[in-house]
Amino acid sequence: MSSTLYRHGVIHSPTDPFAEAVLVSDGVVAWLGADDTAAGLAAAADDVVDLDGALVAPAFVDAHAHLLETGFALDGLDLSVAAGVRSLADALAALARAADDARRAGADGPLLGHGWDENDWPEGRAPTRAELDAAAGGAPVYLARVDVHSAVVSSSFAAVAGLAGLPGWDDGTVRFEAHHAAREAAREVDPARREDLYRRALGAAAAQGIASVHEHGAPYIDTRVGLAALLSLTAQASGGLPHLVGYRGELCETTDDARAILAAIPGLTGIGGDLNVDGSLGSHTAALRTPYRDRPTGPTGAAGSGSLYLSAEQICNHLAAVTRAGVQAGFHIIGDRAMDEFLIGLRAASDVEGLAAIRRAGHRVEHAELVDAPTLAALVLLGIRLSVQPAFDAAWGGPDGMYAARLGASRAAALNPLADLVAAGVPMAFGSDSPVTPFDPWAAVSAAVTHHEPDQRISARAAFRAHTRGGWRLAGLDHTGAGEIRVGAPAHLALWRAEHLVVQAADGRVSSWSTDARAGSPLLPEVGPDAAPPVCLRTVRAGVVIHDALG
Repeated sequence: MSSTLYRHGVIHSPTDPFAEAVLVSDGVVAWLGADDTAAGLAAAADDVVDLDGALVAPAFVDAHAHLLETGFALDGLDLSVAAGVRSLADALAALARAADDARRAGADGPLLGHGWDENDWPEGRAPTRAELDAAAGGAPVYLARVDVHSAVVSSSFAAVAGLAGLPGWDDGTVRFEAHHAAREAAREVDPARREDLYRRALGAAAAQGIASVHEHGAPYIDTRVGLAALLSLTAQASGGLPHLVGYRGELCETTDDARAILAAIPGLTGIGGDLNVDGSLGSHTAALRTPYRDRPTGPTGAAGSGSLYLSAEQICNHLAAVTRAGVQAGFHIIGDRAMDEFLIGLRAASDVEGLAAIRRAGHRVEHAELVDAPTLAALVLLGIRLSVQPAFDAAWGGPDGMYAARLGASRAAALNPLADLVAAGVPMAFGSDSPVTPFDPWAAVSAAVTHHEPDQRISARAAFRAHTRGGWRLAGLDHTGAGEIRVGAPAHLALWRAEHLVVQAADGRVSSWSTDARAGSPLLPEVGPDAAPPVCLRTVRAGVVIHDALG
């Protein structure tokens, strides 16, 4: 049994908002209170950490991520604006440099890149296959669009992967089945390389104060064997990696189908997650009630209002099968037409299995970007939990953003209605969808507080709770006490240094940082476009340090 005393700081706790110290013993919070009392505990603790005024808060949970793809993105060619790629010409030049480097190094695998968005480029279009061939000197190339729902590939990559002629193939641009095949070909690595990519992605999460990640796998994202290995790798806190909640996006028709998946992947929390009812807005594949404004006839292989990948009948069968198997189902849903189809299937499953059974299962919807009032009422009634990404609004919202380009400003204004979701009381958690947006929980909190639509902004308190306790709740683990600092709760903690405002009680004690200050409550660092982001000093999972910048 080991213990660590953190003292001389600010402890974000609902049970003692003026706490300055916390004792962690054998993986749980054993005590919290004032520094003068902590002085008497110091001698008995195995380790004493002087916080020097730092904040100790519940660690974040990222409720939607893809770790293998994140590892590839961290290791591959970054074509985002953040990496300085501001035009198609920049992207092709970066690809040419990467190809030269690979040739000099003797690398023989495909060149993998991620993060390009034609909406950020003055050319306003994706690279062509011929341009990739010329820039890379004929080397195999796979470059995923930022939403990872489409990509561009070179001729040599297309030939090896057999992409030409598959549904969604458009002379180097790949969507639908062609993109699934391309992703599978790009992700073929040996087990040692796969584990290295997992560890790199998990390390990046821990460095951002994240102690738990919900992994959303699917056949075109990762293998069953890979997800099973990932769950084993992260099973114990002593391994020094974040906790993992595993979901596998495979469609089930019968309960036997569901049980076979559960047997193949021990420790799985749910069957679904990235089980796609539709695609994405950026790739024009999200299923909408009315056509896209900027491409009303649609790209090759898609209608002008996007594409449905699953029918209500398939959704109903999957929900019934997974409910009977005793785990969560989950679906990727972006567009309103896709949500309509999901609700038809959900209501049918409720008729078959009974409303109580469906509600008890705690089934999930990922993203849920277009949710109107009747849809929200149905989701609440049927017990659906939502995993959403506020960073999407920060990246693509507003009158000049990608959403407005795709849908028009008035339709785009209805996207990501966070305040409506909070007001309805729907269980909700935040995630990044990494590598679509990076691991950056404070940026997500900030995006929720500064939503492009003022009436959809939520408080920092509500956003922080959705990104901490909300993640444990969606996984059915909130009964453990995780997500709050209170005696007896698992010690999933993050230590932060931040520029801050302080609120002092009458006796002069510092209670916490504040954006919506209420003396006597556990408050937070200031967030927003003008606030310096907090710096993660340490991340702790069940008492075990999984990231440390304290030295």
